[in-house]
This record gives sequence, structure tokens and C-alpha cells, in this order.
Amino acid sequence: MCGINGFNFSNEELIRKMNAKVKHRGPDGDGVFVCGDASLGHTRLSIIDLSEKASQPMFSRDESLVLVFNGEIYNFQEIRDELRKKGHQFRSNSDSEVILNSYIEYGVDCLQKFNGIFAFAIFDKKDNSFFIARDRIGIKPLYYYWDPSTSSGRAKLVFSSEIKAILEHNIERKINKGALNIYFRTLYVPAPLTMFEGINKLEPASYLIYKNNKLEQKKYWQPSDFTDIANRSEAMAKIKELMKDSVRLQLISDRPVGIFLSGGIDSTVITGLVSELTNDKIKTFSANYDIKVNKFNIDADLAVRTSKYYQTEHQEVLVTGKDARDNFQKVIWNMDEPVANATQIATYLLSKETSREVAVVLGGDGGDELFGGYERYKLSGLISQYQKMPEILKKIVGEPAINFLKTKNKSIEKLRLIGKADRYLSFMSQEEKNISLFLKNEYNDKSIVGRFYEEKYFSEDMKDYEKQFMWADIRSWLPNESLIRSDKMSMAFGLEQRVPILDHRLVELSLKIPTKWKIKGKNSKAIFKEAMKEYIPEYIMNQPKRGWTSPASGWLRAEMKDLAYETLSPKYNPGMEEFFDFDNIKLMLDNHIEKKEYNMNLLWALITFQMWYRHFIKEKST
Repeated sequence: MCGINGFNFSNEELIRKMNAKVKHRGPDGDGVFVCGDASLGHTRLSIIDLSEKASQPMFSRDESLVLVFNGEIYNFQEIRDELRKKGHQFRSNSDSEVILNSYIEYGVDCLQKFNGIFAFAIFDKKDNSFFIARDRIGIKPLYYYWDPSTSSGRAKLVFSSEIKAILEHNIERKINKGALNIYFRTLYVPAPLTMFEGINKLEPASYLIYKNNKLEQKKYWQPSDFTDIANRSEAMAKIKELMKDSVRLQLISDRPVGIFLSGGIDSTVITGLVSELTNDKIKTFSANYDIKVNKFNIDADLAVRTSKYYQTEHQEVLVTGKDARDNFQKVIWNMDEPVANATQIATYLLSKETSREVAVVLGGDGGDELFGGYERYKLSGLISQYQKMPEILKKIVGEPAINFLKTKNKSIEKLRLIGKADRYLSFMSQEEKNISLFLKNEYNDKSIVGRFYEEKYFSEDMKDYEKQFMWADIRSWLPNESLIRSDKMSMAFGLEQRVPILDHRLVELSLKIPTKWKIKGKNSKAIFKEAMKEYIPEYIMNQPKRGWTSPASGWLRAEMKDLAYETLSPKYNPGMEEFFDFDNIKLMLDNHIEKKEYNMNLLWALITFQMWYRHFIKEKST
């Protein structure tokens, strides 16, 4: 893992400033390349080939191509052997050089060869062009700024692993109103949007080509075969085969590798596979909370039990309300834009301690999205069946079921919505009546959110609602909320996080597995559990599905109470009355602290936004 930076003109001082902003991503060294039409920068975290031969920016043998690369190509050894047979020579043992020679041999189609997590840019001196690409799932971040007509008459392209580096340029800092609308409903900002007007995320499975003052974006991977597999045994065998191969590939490293171990199925399976594939002592890490309420530490307790089961060297990181208060600002700075999820504080502190022991860590992200782990998939399928019933059956069978589910899920009435995107958002969004309390009308337009999700994630005509919800999660929530948190919190300490379950081959396979094999009654992820059962202890197999939550609601009533009142005051960011009704925000906070209402999610989103605004917009624009 590393940090990459670049732009389409010459300025060594500026590219070095950008490098300084992402130094935490690559503490092992840095380098720059500057010529008349390009500046490229790189900060290095050495994982594969620790020698100077693997340093970046890296040049092709004829020095016409220049590469900066963040990530890992897991199958680089296989590709290197293939390229050697075609006559290519290598000066290093790095995956970076494999990217360069693959591009020389295959052009943009080299992306089809790569199994990995990556964001990279190649500058071609011959025609002054840039080729910039991001991995299929969006595990590694890549941001860019594009102005097709500057005052000089020349287009301006700037890109980086993090937004804070792009902001070293003289770019006006304005809030993206569409992103603001979405953020307070979903608690994150989906690609290509960011909270900054004019700065975009490069979408997963996409690449940019800049040439002759023009910028073109294309997709290079888009699964289209959702046909259900006919043979269940073959599907299970393939899951097991690909899981083993993915973990095997992701264990390749010249630095120590550990595991983020929770009490869940996914990280337990990964730990079991690692124990089978290596004779080395496994180091595992988990976070727990300094609180007596059992629900917040069940997973941490199970992680300890699993570490003993697999005889790992386990380390727990204790997270307190004081830690949350003291580290909140650091988390905001590292995230670059608002993502309202209180667990990122625990991830930040866990990554800090883990980085003292290992340089690479395997995580269990993706299992729920691929194999049907969330309750919303099940509920969506039930409502879909209800809507297809004749009216007489709706009254006899459907209505009693709906009424029962309503007691289990307060938002069940929303699921009567016909539109797929609206139904999806009914699970993911905050209550509209609460948003309307504080977000001013000019910036409060629910229809923007629905249109965006309909166009981006629900344009395919899939008859399987559950599968379509999973596919939407893989493209929206996963890269823009879950994976971006994992990347930013781990890379804050130069820790590379890998995610074996999100090998693109497993993603493609999951989209062909019938939902009925994933969700069987109350049993979620059924086929995954059965396929990997030899790695799952019985006490884990029988656990109900739980999300990883934090005691942040209580923190707002105790250790973070003063911070909450300070940041949610109009005095904190003068002028924000344009956006927010601070009287109603104070009422929401008062009611939450007095336990009259549960307003945790929106209060956390507001505090996060206010801190982000002060650091990235207000302080830098005055």
C-alpha cells in the first residue's frame, strides 16, 4: 500500500506538498517525477520486494512510461511468468513492474489480468497521456479533480489517494449540495460524488484516459451473468476452492501478516484457512469496549475464544468514551469527507495498535453482501412475494405476515414502496421527518437521492429482489462506506488491509448463486456456512447475525456530551445557519441525552459534518 499523487503539468514543489499530505500511507520512502506535462508523486509502504529496485515512480525499460501505484496485485507472479515467456524482462521482484509490463503487452486490457486491490496511474511520455485505474470492487481509493477549461486555456487534471492532497491545489472549496442530501440520509457519499464540489471519486472497476486535453472514463468490469447455478454441491465446492485460493494469494508478503478477528463467521473462516495454509504463528487482533453492556462486546469475547481455538497470538484493544472524544478529530482528518459510523473510532485505534506488530492485516469484509447476511435482503424478498399475491391472498396470508414483521422492523411500511431504489433506501436511510427538522428546505430534496440510486444501482431488470439488493450493496455501501473506512483508518498508520472474501472471482460466483441457497428461513449465509463449515467452530456457527455496533449513543450522554453541544452550536461554524436549523438540532440533542428519543445516527452525522466542515472548508478558506 502507498499513496499516489499526480497532475498534468510541471511543479515539483506542489507534487512534494501533495506527497507530504499522504505520507502516513507510505512511511517507508517517497519519490517524485516531474517533466513538462506531468508531475507524479509516491509515498511507499514496502510490502512486496523491499529493495530500492521496487521504488516508485517506476519507469519502463525504455523510460517512456512512468508508474505510481497503490495496492497489491496478488497474482503478479503468475502474470510475470506469462510475460517472461513473451520476452519481457524484469529488474525487480515487485508487482509494480508487472503492471508496467502488462500495460506494454496488453494496453488497457491489462486490467482484466489483475487480481488485486489497486489504484494506479501510468504517464506516457510519447503522447503526454495518463492511464488511471481503480480495482473492480473499489477497495483502494482514488480521487480526481478535472477542469476542462482553466484560465490558461489548458485543461487541469489532479488525482490522489486522498482528497487532502488534491486540496493543496488552488481549488475552490464548496459543498456539493447533492452529496449533502444523500449524506444525511445514507450517512455516506456514494461515488462518483464527494462532499467537495468538483472533486470526484473514480468509480470501482473504472479507468480514466487523459489525452489531448480531453478526459474519458470507461468501465472495464461489469458482471452481467446473473443466471442461477443449477448444482448446489458444485457451488459449495467452488466457494471453498476460491476462498482457499484467495487467502493463499493474499498471504503473499515480504512483511508480517495478521488478521482482524471478530466473533463473526467471515473472519473466523479466514483465520481457519490461514492456520491451514501456514506454519507460522498467527497474530490476531480485535477491539472491545470499556463498558459493561454485554451486546457491545459479545463479538470481542467470541474473538478471544476463537483465538484460543486456533491457537493464535491474540491482542485486544480497549476503546473508551474518552478515546472516542480524544480521537474524533483525527478520524475526521483521515477520512477526508464525512462518513457517519461510530465504529470507525474503534477501527482507527485497532489499526494503530495492529500496525506496531504487522504491516498487513486480513479482514472479513464482504461476506454479508455476497452471501445474504443482512436482514434487509430477507425482508425485501418477503415484501416482493407479498406484492405479487392476488388481493384475496394478501388479506389472508400477506397482511398477517406484514403485521408480524412490522413488530420486528419499524420501517416495514416503507417496503410497500414499488420502486426498487425507494425500497432499498427505506432500509438504508434515516427518517425523513427527522431530517426535515434540521436540514433547510433549499438543501433538503429527497427526490435527488432516489433518482441517483435508481440510475446508478437499479437500472438492471433483475427479478430476484434479494440478489439485486446485494448487488446494489456491493456497488454502493461496500466501497463508499465500509471499505473506505477500512482503508482510511488502517492507512492512517501505514497498515495494509486485505479482504479475501472480496476477490472478484468470489463476487462473480456469488451473483450466480440462488438466493434460496443463501437465505434459508432464519439462517442467513447458509451456503457459505455449509461450504466452509470445517473452519467454523460450533459455537460460532450457532450465533445469530449481529452487526458491529459501538456504545456511541451512551458516549453522547457522557464523555462526548460537551463536545456534542460545542460542535452542534451555531457558533462552532458561523454561517452554517444557511444549511441547518440549530434550534431543532439542540432539541434533538437534548431529547437524546434525556433519553426521550434515540437520535444517535443523525446526531453523529451532524457532529461529523460540522467537524469536517471546520477542518476542510472553513479553516482553509479564511
